[in-house]
Amino acid sequence: MRPLALDLAGKVALITGAARGIGLGTAVALHARGASVVLVDLDSEATARAAASVGERALGLAGDVTDRASLDAAVAAAAERFGGIDVAIANAGIAPRAQTARVYDSDVWESVIDVNLLGVWRTVKACLPHVVERRGHLVLVSSIYAFTNGALVTPYAASKAAVEQLGRALRVELADRGATAGVAYFGFVDTEMVRQAMRADPLGARFEQVIPRPLRKTITPEAAGEVLARGIERRAPWTVAPRRWAALSALRGLINPAIDAGMSREPRLREIVREADVEERP
Repeated sequence: MRPLALDLAGKVALITGAARGIGLGTAVALHARGASVVLVDLDSEATARAAASVGERALGLAGDVTDRASLDAAVAAAAERFGGIDVAIANAGIAPRAQTARVYDSDVWESVIDVNLLGVWRTVKACLPHVVERRGHLVLVSSIYAFTNGALVTPYAASKAAVEQLGRALRVELADRGATAGVAYFGFVDTEMVRQAMRADPLGARFEQVIPRPLRKTITPEAAGEVLARGIERRAPWTVAPRRWAALSALRGLINPAIDAGMSREPRLREIVREADVEERP
C-alpha cells in the first residue's frame, strides 16, 4: 500500500546542518508549508540567527552530530518545545579537499565518515522514536557520489553510498510502523561546502571541468530545499536534484563499469590524479 501523503501544516521538522546551505533552504521551504522547524548546527549564534530569519515557528539549537550527548540533548529540547518530531532531515555533512586514497591523512578520512555517515546514524537514532510515534518521515541526505565514481574524494563517496543503504533499509524496516524514510541525492548545489571543495581548490575546479557540461548544472540551496519539501510531502523514497542525474542513478548497474574505465583513461583526469597523489598539497 502506498503511504499516505504528509501534510506539513502543523508538523514539526528537525534539520541538522541547518545554519546555512541546503539545511536552511529546507527549513524555509517547510516553514512556508506550515511546519514548525528546528535548526540544529554547531554554532549556536549562527543557528539562532538562521532560525530568526526563517520565522516565528523556528527554533535554533546548537548540536554536534559527532557528539551523541550533544545531539540527543538538541532532539530532546526540540521535542519538549514543540511536543514531538514528525520529520527529521539528517543533512549535516563535510567535504574534504581532493586527494588520492593513498595519501589521505587517516584522521581527515575518518572525520568525514564520522560526520557524514555516523552523524546521520546518530541523527536517525535520536529522532527515530519520535518519528515512529507520529508515523512521520526521515530524510537522509546522500549525494550523486552514492552512485558515481568517487575518485579523489573517497571518504565523501564512501559515506554517501553508506547513507543511501541506511535509508533504503529504513524504508523497509519502518513500513509496518506507518513511518517512512527517503534518500536525497544532490548534484552541485551552490553551498559553501561545494565552493570550498570544488571551486576554491584548484584541483577540484579542474576536476569539475572534466565532468560533462550538462551535469555541471548548479542549483541554489533554496531550490534544493524545495525539492526536499516536495519529497517529504510525497513521502518519496528518493529525490534527485538536478533531475538530470536521475538517469545515471537508474542505469548505474549498466553504465558504471564503462564510466570507471573511461575515467581511468581520461588524460586530463589522470594528470589531476597525479597532482593529487602527493603527501603535501600546496
